[in-house]
Amino acid sequence: MDKSKQSFRKSKRSFRRRLPPIGSGDRIDYRNMSLISRFISEQGKILSRRVNRLTLKQQRLITIAIKQARILSLLPFLNNEKQFERAESIPRTTGPRTRNK
Repeated sequence: MDKSKQSFRKSKRSFRRRLPPIGSGDRIDYRNMSLISRFISEQGKILSRRVNRLTLKQQRLITIAIKQARILSLLPFLNNEKQFERAESIPRTTGPRTRNK
């Protein structure tokens, strides 16, 4: 092979295969909070399938379980703790504002 074709060939890098995030014995259920909490972001959003490394069927089941847990008040719909902390730390002035001349 000449050098011009070698530069376009992908390099063979070794990579370690990641373990699946859900084991064969894990049951996807709205009561399994330790499993569900792994697939929720800090803001309370459901993480995407690409980030979770789940199959399509597993992602659907996780999504349904998270939504059921939210409806039953086992999980909050939004995690606004950081927003409240930031809002409380801002000093607010009360009363009419005066213009400095």
